Amino acid sequence: MKKSDAPAETNSRPTPQIVDVVIETPKGSRNKFKYDPNTRMFKLSKIFPQGMMFPFDFGFVPSTKAEDGDPLDVLVLIEESTFPGCLLECALIGVIEAQQREPNGKSNRNDRLIAAARQSLLYSEIADIRDLNAIVLRHVEAFFVNYQKLRDVEVAILAHHGAGHANDILPTARIGKHAA
Repeated sequence: MKKSDAPAETNSRPTPQIVDVVIETPKGSRNKFKYDPNTRMFKLSKIFPQGMMFPFDFGFVPSTKAEDGDPLDVLVLIEESTFPGCLLECALIGVIEAQQREPNGKSNRNDRLIAAARQSLLYSEIADIRDLNAIVLRHVEAFFVNYQKLRDVEVAILAHHGAGHANDILPTARIGKHAA
């Protein structure tokens, strides 16, 4: 095929939305921290066994509420860990949809947004989850499934979607003065 016969490239991918993310648990930590809005402090939630740790920084989008009642969870792609309470400017690149069943039989959605830290040297150019190395994505999905097993919670990964779907989730989860 001659160059002139090739189909024109189209940029049909949506631009990732930029959001602030508050880090609860840094990359490489065995300690799972959770922000407590009543005390406005970070509380140790659980400790993982030897060999299990967060693959990337993990936090939340302030002033949002997900289906589980907590702020929207975000896994932030960044090469070095930050610290609990660190505010990062991130590009939403996708979402991992997950269904989880508690030991009492109650079932609920617990989706995780995936974002790339704008300050990252390795990940800041990723604009969509489809651009992420497939092995990295499989490892992230396996992490979410396995860390919940510690509490006897079953997690099923339903799907993962790109930046457009992540962008669509944000407006419906905004609360307070930031509501859409």
